[in-house]
Amino acid sequence: MAGQSVSLLDGSLDSIIHNHCLVKALTLVEYKRFALEDAPEPALRPDSVMVQVKACGICGSDVHGMDGSTGRRRPPIIMGHEAAGVIVRTGPDVQGWETGARVTFDSTIYCGSCEYCREGRINLCDQRRVLGVSCEDYRQHGAFAQFVAVPQRVLYRLPDAMPFEHAALTEPLSIAFHALHRAGPQAGGRAVVVGAGLIGLLIIQALRRADCNQIMAVDTVPDRLSLAKKLGATDAIKSGPAALGEIMEWTGGRGAENVFEAVGISPTVDLAIRSARKGGSVTLVGNVAPTVEFPLQACVTRELSVYGSCASCGEYPACLDALAKGEIQAAPLVSAVAPLEDGPRWFERLYGKEPGLFKVVLQP
Repeated sequence: MAGQSVSLLDGSLDSIIHNHCLVKALTLVEYKRFALEDAPEPALRPDSVMVQVKACGICGSDVHGMDGSTGRRRPPIIMGHEAAGVIVRTGPDVQGWETGARVTFDSTIYCGSCEYCREGRINLCDQRRVLGVSCEDYRQHGAFAQFVAVPQRVLYRLPDAMPFEHAALTEPLSIAFHALHRAGPQAGGRAVVVGAGLIGLLIIQALRRADCNQIMAVDTVPDRLSLAKKLGATDAIKSGPAALGEIMEWTGGRGAENVFEAVGISPTVDLAIRSARKGGSVTLVGNVAPTVEFPLQACVTRELSVYGSCASCGEYPACLDALAKGEIQAAPLVSAVAPLEDGPRWFERLYGKEPGLFKVVLQP
């Protein structure tokens, strides 16, 4: 396996604490092929902690990226960014964190000093890296491994009773919460969620939590639509040629105040734009295709507000609180919990779009 990448976000190369131990990691060694193999233990920087990974979810972006279609999972790469675990070692500059602490962490590694970080917009950091991503600009190994090293600034303490496999959903939930913050949906208004995969289902729950009492879920998969209704959608329809007409009928011909697109391909973006009422908002969360066709006139002539929503920006504490209180249900979204060595098989099943599969959590 290629040597692990070195980020310059956390100091000079001379400041890295090296360790020559080997750890087990699930590595994408070539497109569509994984191997459980030995990898160097991550280097621990002075302001970082070593986390023993207890649970790491397989993200849809990992599944989409394993065949090279997104350009963001270039082999060899240890994927995994939806994780939780226990601190086993701390760098000498770490303060306020101790070994044995149960934690989760932001998937975005931000520098903390650029203009965007100083403004509090950490998801737009000029030196932003995402755990488990390998793209043209960087390679940042992730958490499908026994251990991962992360800066203390991205850590969050887990509630005592929260299972690690539920805590691993904090990262995707933070994406849903951030999307709502971008859109600012008004309580009582109608909302349409195009795409009822994991993020869409979490957006539906977040909307319900925000007292949105009319929520339409749109997807092609009946199982997803059924679960969407159990988790808070008041209505659900199958995506297709008739979908826009059904949405218009549901909204009295006006369109929805808020629309969330959680897929990221041309047909669903088009449907999302056309589903919004005049003066409404469309929040684009899905990010599968690098480019899409865009219905410009439908957007301009109806004066829509279109928001891009990237990752999260400080929503982790609210997400952990909502999960701990049961305001967001994690259990119905976790289809399987499996050991790390079974990861290749679960990736194959997810890539094959096996019916009924939602979130699979791996345990190193």
